[in-house]
Amino acid sequence: MITEIHMNAVASFKKATSLVTDRKINLIYGLNGTGKSTISNFFYEPNDSAFILCKKVPAASVPVLVYNQAFIRDNFYVADRLQGIFSLSKENKEAEQKIVDSTKRQGELEQDLKDKRSEQESATRAFSQKKYQAIEKVWSIKQTYAGGDRVLEYCLEGLKGQKDKLFAHLQSIPKPAGEPKKDVQTIRQEVEALQGDEAQLQPRLATISFSAHGVESDAVFQKSILGNSDSEVAALIEKLGSSDWVKQGLSYLPESVRNSNAQCPFCQEATISEKFIDSVRSYFDVTYEQQLDELAQLLKIYRAAFDSLLGLSPFTDHPFSQKHKDSITNKYQLFVGEIESNVRKIEEKIKSPKFPATLSDTAGLIADFNSVIDLINTEIDEYNDKLKNRKSALDNLRNEFWKLMRWQFDQTISRFDADQQAADRQLKGLMVEIGNIDTDLAKVRKEIADAQKQTVNIDHAVAAINAGLIDLGIDDFSVRKHSENLYRVVRAGDSKDAFHSLSEGEKMMISFLYFCELCKGKASSEDTHAQRIAVIDDPISSLSHVYVFNVGQLIRSVFFKGDRFSQVIVLTHSLYFFYEMTDPNHERREKTQKLFRLSKPSSGSVIQEMKYEEVQNDYQAYWSVVNDQSQPPALIANCMRNIVEYFFNFVRKKDLNNVFQMPELQDAKFQAFCRYINRESHSLGQNIIDMKEFNYDAFREGFKLVFEVTGFPDHYKAMSKC
Repeated sequence: MITEIHMNAVASFKKATSLVTDRKINLIYGLNGTGKSTISNFFYEPNDSAFILCKKVPAASVPVLVYNQAFIRDNFYVADRLQGIFSLSKENKEAEQKIVDSTKRQGELEQDLKDKRSEQESATRAFSQKKYQAIEKVWSIKQTYAGGDRVLEYCLEGLKGQKDKLFAHLQSIPKPAGEPKKDVQTIRQEVEALQGDEAQLQPRLATISFSAHGVESDAVFQKSILGNSDSEVAALIEKLGSSDWVKQGLSYLPESVRNSNAQCPFCQEATISEKFIDSVRSYFDVTYEQQLDELAQLLKIYRAAFDSLLGLSPFTDHPFSQKHKDSITNKYQLFVGEIESNVRKIEEKIKSPKFPATLSDTAGLIADFNSVIDLINTEIDEYNDKLKNRKSALDNLRNEFWKLMRWQFDQTISRFDADQQAADRQLKGLMVEIGNIDTDLAKVRKEIADAQKQTVNIDHAVAAINAGLIDLGIDDFSVRKHSENLYRVVRAGDSKDAFHSLSEGEKMMISFLYFCELCKGKASSEDTHAQRIAVIDDPISSLSHVYVFNVGQLIRSVFFKGDRFSQVIVLTHSLYFFYEMTDPNHERREKTQKLFRLSKPSSGSVIQEMKYEEVQNDYQAYWSVVNDQSQPPALIANCMRNIVEYFFNFVRKKDLNNVFQMPELQDAKFQAFCRYINRESHSLGQNIIDMKEFNYDAFREGFKLVFEVTGFPDHYKAMSKC
């Protein structure tokens, strides 16, 4: 069954329009010129280049047999003879039974084939939906990284316009063995550093070198520095352990006290004698002073080295130090803190030289700090190398970006790959099954064709056509066998070919009877199709009303009720015939029939679904065209003329001879209207109208005046609202 018909860019179909159906019987009504013949010609010659933008769904279907002017031309007007129609005789029972059995088997196989193809389509749709979901998921890469700051947009060059292309690119990338070390933010920063005017070579950071490191291990700090042991006060000073403040107190003693005692700087009593001063001073001998001087000198060196160290900011302010800032700060503060602690220890040693002091070794802390600096310098060197080879570096970063994306979207890709493998296995299996069914079908069709060669003949078709002519009351000509597979039309008592002497109506009747037999029989002995589709275009266009009913009955009995036809499409210009073909039973009509209207506004022919309640008679249809200003001028003018003829000649029996001479229609703007509508002027050969003269408002006003001056303004008013 055909479910959709799409017409576009051919004849009156200026733009795309569609017919969608799920019914066996499809009735299409349209006035002449709206595109009925174009539709039937599409089915008759679907491969014609004129129909390049037209299509039917599904593209492949059972055979489509078309009755239209092209069919009549090809079978009568040009060939001047009918092609033989094969029908099954009843003479060879054995062959007939074989045909029946094989036809039944053919139907079963065709149903199996239909089921398998439906299963194939379902599997394909299911996989397509999964693929769509995977593609949409991966498309978020483009939505995330294209636009915005555009830093990483270069990674998507050539992939931003097509979703499936981006998906295929990601799918082609092997999954990394482990999670990539760089995240998106890191890659973004590196790309940003390589792009733009700010991208420039970066200086390396200096490492810290502490020149006074040797001070920390000097042996003097472990010595217990004492004065002269021969001094009379040595035992007391050492017992008290107060050499440091005693030495400090010396600065307060006078150089000489002579015969009187001097005031003690500690107790403030006059207890200091010349002898005591000499004893104290002799305790702090040259060796003692030298060792203290050595400590003072080491402190000076250590402080100078400490003061010469670089501050923290040169390290933390560098662009490449930002992600290491906390580590740099902590390590810097650690070794600076240790140096400051060592300074305090040296100062304490100087104050109390007797007690050993142990300074911290800062070499490890400095080395630890420098290791971070070395790491940063490595990154700086890598960046500078990248900057010198910017294109290669950006390419590498793009590869790293896609490896990261492949890692992040691995679940989507892996699930899709599994779905694809499963779908491929299923579809491969179905293809094998379909191939086997096709092979079996070919064998069955050959069996049918071989059996038909024993039974087919054209005599039954000849008899059926002649019987149909007699049923229609046509007995002055008939169809006779011309040769093995050909017919010819002859008149009674005359053996000469008489087809060209037939009237248009007679030609149409015999051609339609021939088409009916062709559809009921087989065009050749190789025709093994059990089902077919019939397209019938205006079978009553040249017939008198006497035969319209007969044609309708033929169509109903042969096509509508026939099990051989999976679908029937009938096109007609006659609302009466259209109405005749519709099933009056609402429930039955809803199940089997769909109605459509073909119209042709200025924008081109359009197919629209039509409800049974909308079916009008011809007269109402003419009014609907006249009331639609978008219809072609020639069609509007012709419908006006048909309305005037029908209403006044057949309904009101009015004489219009003088109507067009009335003063109201003598205005120049009504002359084109009068020339076209007035039948009297036609007989004078004045019925030619140039549609450039067509003015809808003038024609409509003149049309209205005809009804008003003849006394039927109410009828005009009522019909204008159709």
